Amino acid sequence: MNATPPRTGTSRRFDVAVQGAGVVGQTLALLLARDRLRVALVGHPRGTTTPDVRAYALNSASRELLRSVRAWPETDDGGPQPGAITPVTAMRVWGDDGGELQFSASDQGSEALTWIVDVPALEQRLSDAVGFQGSIERVTETPAAALTVVCEGKRSQTREQLGLAFDVRPYDHKAVAARLRCEVPHGGVARQWFANGEVMALLPLGGAQGNSVALVWSVPAAQADAWLQSDPSNLAQAVQARSANTLGTLHMESPAQAWPLELSRAQRWITRTATGGVALAGDAAHAMHPLAGQGLNVGLADVAELARVLHAREYWRDLGDLKLLRRYERARAAEVGAMGWVTDGLFGLFSHEDSRVQALRNWGLSNFNRSGPLKRWLARQAMGPSA
Repeated sequence: MNATPPRTGTSRRFDVAVQGAGVVGQTLALLLARDRLRVALVGHPRGTTTPDVRAYALNSASRELLRSVRAWPETDDGGPQPGAITPVTAMRVWGDDGGELQFSASDQGSEALTWIVDVPALEQRLSDAVGFQGSIERVTETPAAALTVVCEGKRSQTREQLGLAFDVRPYDHKAVAARLRCEVPHGGVARQWFANGEVMALLPLGGAQGNSVALVWSVPAAQADAWLQSDPSNLAQAVQARSANTLGTLHMESPAQAWPLELSRAQRWITRTATGGVALAGDAAHAMHPLAGQGLNVGLADVAELARVLHAREYWRDLGDLKLLRRYERARAAEVGAMGWVTDGLFGLFSHEDSRVQALRNWGLSNFNRSGPLKRWLARQAMGPSA
């Protein structure tokens, strides 16, 4: 089903205006529509002119949330949509001097540690679900509403216009992303390497026995730019060398893309204007290093909490009431801050060039791998809370 084109104007009155029609914005619109709120979804779905090579690692909470709005990419009988979802049954992490850490879903009594989801497939399912929901209307201009939720991304113009300060600390790295075909099937294993101050992940695609992986490689910006300008085979060879031929010969399946990395967070997530309340969600409120694969999980947790707060509000309280929105802000601020601190700390630890620090972190990685209770706890944190 194709998405209904956004209207340029409307006389309809709305309870909530959601600015941004990406994964986070569409999910929020669907959650609010379940409560029979009239929702304006502002903006176009992402176009398909440029192939999207990203893949999201979604935890159990995100999966159940998307299932609850009928947007998880699966067939009518509940099976995975072919090629759209790959369960991660094990994870292997290597340090830069022999340190290694391993997790498996079976050790956790779970079917998967996480699920790698193809971005275009997820976006299409969300768009289809929105099209079936009569209380959501796609529009191109933001209408008046009791509450406006900004999900425009980390370069949100609306956030800037509202004067909501956004603290940004750029890293000197860019994330290079691409799809590669492997000689050896990935076996449902997600692999990650910390070496030379860089972080490289190969995420399994195409099902449990697929032969494709999604690359996410955090490298110095100059190196990222050089790879994008050089022959694609150079990047494939570099990935193959860094991964020690774990998956055999690698070939590029897509052009590489890159974007700058940063640690950022809004100082305030809510405000009030003359027309109603405003709240930030997703990348408009925060961004972090992708090494833990939690970016979209955190954004989806934002809208799940916001929808919960709005659903539980007192009958007499307006949707844009600041006291109501502060409940959402308080609930999310601590978790987002902690996740940002963890990812920033890990990036700093593994980018440190002091040989003593290198030896200590690799010793810690190997010893952590032998610590059953601690390792199980870390795995549970990565898998996310059960919905």
